[in-house]
Amino acid sequence: MNKISLFRYSFFALVSTSLGFQACSSSASDELSPGAYRGIIEVSGQEMPFNFTVSEEGGKQVAHLINGEEKILINEISTAQDSVRLQMHIFDAALIAKVQDGQLSGRWERKDQAEPYSLPFTAELGNSTRFSQNPAKPTLDVSGKWEVTFTEDGGKTYPAIGEFVQKGNSLSGTFLTNTGDYRYLQGEVDGAKLKLSAFDGAHAFLFHATGQENGTLTGDFYAGKSGHETWTAKRNENFKLASAETLTYLKPGYDRLDFSFPDLNGKKVSLSDPQFKGKVVVAQIFGSWCPNCMDETKFLAPWYEKNKSRGVEVVGLGYEVSPEFDKAKVRVEKMRDRLNVPYTLLIGGTKDKELVAKSLPALNHVLSFPTTIFIDKAGKVRKIHTGFSGPGTGKYYEDFVQEFNKTIDELLAEK
Repeated sequence: MNKISLFRYSFFALVSTSLGFQACSSSASDELSPGAYRGIIEVSGQEMPFNFTVSEEGGKQVAHLINGEEKILINEISTAQDSVRLQMHIFDAALIAKVQDGQLSGRWERKDQAEPYSLPFTAELGNSTRFSQNPAKPTLDVSGKWEVTFTEDGGKTYPAIGEFVQKGNSLSGTFLTNTGDYRYLQGEVDGAKLKLSAFDGAHAFLFHATGQENGTLTGDFYAGKSGHETWTAKRNENFKLASAETLTYLKPGYDRLDFSFPDLNGKKVSLSDPQFKGKVVVAQIFGSWCPNCMDETKFLAPWYEKNKSRGVEVVGLGYEVSPEFDKAKVRVEKMRDRLNVPYTLLIGGTKDKELVAKSLPALNHVLSFPTTIFIDKAGKVRKIHTGFSGPGTGKYYEDFVQEFNKTIDELLAEK
C-alpha cells in the first residue's frame, strides 16, 4: 500500500471509529426538547416535584410552570456554553442545567435574597406525574376547610386556613394566613398521606401530612434552602383568620400617609402632587420578589385601566432587595413590563420590614407584602388591608374583589 492509500485508509478508519463512538455514546446538547417535564428541586433536603412544559410560541421556545390551574409563562430561555438557562419571569431567579438525552441536571438559583442560594435541580422529559405514578388508594378525603396551626422550628406558631379539593388521588388547594396565601398547590393523596407542592419561580414549597385516626392531619412544611415547619389541622368550617383590615393601622395622631419617593425616572413623587389631588388613591406596598404582590398587581393593573376615568389613582411603593436605586429600578421595570402595569411605580427602599415602617412613619408596622392602603379624596387614610388572597384561594379571592370594589365605590361617592 502506497503512502496515499495508507493515508486514505487511516483517515476513513478514524472517521468510522469516531462515528461509531458517537452512535454508541449518549447525546449531550444545550437544546430543550418540546414536551412535558417533571422537575425536582432539593428543598431543605427533600425532593420537591413540580411540572413544566416546553413548546414553541411565535417561533420562539417558551416554557410554562404548572401548578394546578395556573400556568406561568417562561419566555426567556437562553444557552451559554453547554447549559440552558430558564429565567424565572419577573423574579431574580433561574433554572440552569445541562441537557442530556432529554434529562436536565443543574441548579435553581435565587438571587433576590440578602443571602442568595442555589439548590440542586433535575428534570425528566416525558413525565407529567407530580408525585407518584401509582399512588395507593386514598384512605381519607381531605376536601373542605381546615383549621391549621403551623409551628416554626423555634416553637413560634401561627394560624392558617387549609382549603383542599380532592378527586380520587388528585389533590389541589392552598393555605391562607394573616399575611397572604401559598398560591396554587398541586399534589395527591397516597393512602393516608397528603402531598402538595408549588413552584412559581421564586418560591419552592413542599407539604407532607399523614391522616390520623382522630381525623386530624399532622405533617411538615419545607421551603427554600433550609425552611422547615410542622403543621397540624382539624376540620372547622367556622374557623376564621384575623380581619385583614385590623392588622395594620395608623399611629395615634396620624390620619394621612406621607412619603416622597423617586419614580422609575428618578423624579420624586408624593401624595400632594396634582395627579392625586381630589382623587381616591390606592397605595400598594409591594416587592417585585413577592409572589402575592405579583397576584395583586395582576388584579390592580387591568382594574386601574378600567376605572381610572372615574377619578381614582393607584400608586405602587416598591421595596426591593438592593438598596441601590439603579438595581432596584431594573427589578421593578421588569415587573412593570411583564405585567403591563399602567399606574405609577416608586422605589421606597429595601424590603426589610423595619426599614419599610421607618419610611412610612404613620403606620404602626408593615406586617406583610403586599399591604394596600385606601385614601379618600381629602387625602385621609380610610382603610388598610394587610396581605392578599390571590386567585388560588377561590372564594376568598372573589370576596376580596367584591370588598375592594365596594370600598372604592363608597369613597368615590363621597363629596
